[in-house]
Amino acid sequence: MTIKFAIITCSDTRTLETDEAGQKLEELIAEQGWECIRRVVEMDERPFIAGALLDACDNTDADVVLTCGGSGLSLRDVTPEATRDVADREVPGIAEAMRVHSLAITPFAMLSRAICAQRGRTLIINLPGSTKAATENWEGIVAALPHAVKMMAGGGHDTQKGLSEKLSAAAARGELG
Repeated sequence: MTIKFAIITCSDTRTLETDEAGQKLEELIAEQGWECIRRVVEMDERPFIAGALLDACDNTDADVVLTCGGSGLSLRDVTPEATRDVADREVPGIAEAMRVHSLAITPFAMLSRAICAQRGRTLIINLPGSTKAATENWEGIVAALPHAVKMMAGGGHDTQKGLSEKLSAAAARGELG
């Protein structure tokens, strides 16, 4: 299964050329045989981050959008808020898994405010801005990504038609009250 990614680095000080964490994430994606279809750097401003997220989710065929940076305690860190602004629903288990994985490495992991969310059929994952921390968080979740993408695409669940047929059959047998 090929998974397509977009990477949005949230930073006032980095450019595409100096964005080491984004470059590393792109390498990690390629190592899995997946594809990075977009990588951008966006200013640490909530409306700009939200706009970049909307564009990546709605105007590309990315399955997963990774944000990099802006999820800590600095007053400029607004990536989780921007993510909530565009999300349909949160996926808290991924952020919890990242923190658990990272806590085995550093106590500073508990300071992360990163969230994960779904917009339509696209998963948004907030990663830290440092190359080391982004890599560690990636390692904690990468194994679950193919299943997440499959589930968002409707795999593993009955189609609406299949569900309707099952409900009709159950009703005919008198199993629905």
